[in-house]
Amino acid sequence: QVKLVESGGAVVEPGGSLTLTCVPSDSTFVIYSSHIMGWFRQAPGKEREFVAAVTWRNNKKFYAESVKGRFTIFRDAHYNAVSLQMNSLKADDTAVYYCARNTYGSMHADGLKYADWGRGTQVTVTS
Repeated sequence: QVKLVESGGAVVEPGGSLTLTCVPSDSTFVIYSSHIMGWFRQAPGKEREFVAAVTWRNNKKFYAESVKGRFTIFRDAHYNAVSLQMNSLKADDTAVYYCARNTYGSMHADGLKYADWGRGTQVTVTS
């Protein structure tokens, strides 16, 4: 069962911006303070890679080196939502972006520690 729903993917020109949003698929999905919410992406022919994560307890944020300074992850504890603001987009950012929940509370960059995933949203950066 898909527990998270991503939105906001689109076709954008290099240098452009997008904001992706992730919300629970229903009200039974709860993000506890010990959890971490993350964004991953997978480009065609490549493995899935970590993009960004945020701890729900204290809003600590983590980023992959490739997006640091360009992407910002936000959490909204009231709506159990997490967003990814992406600026200065490059062609290399083209991928399907996935939102996921880590219930281990650690190893934020390890996709295997995330049990709940969305179906993804496509981001295409092209001129």
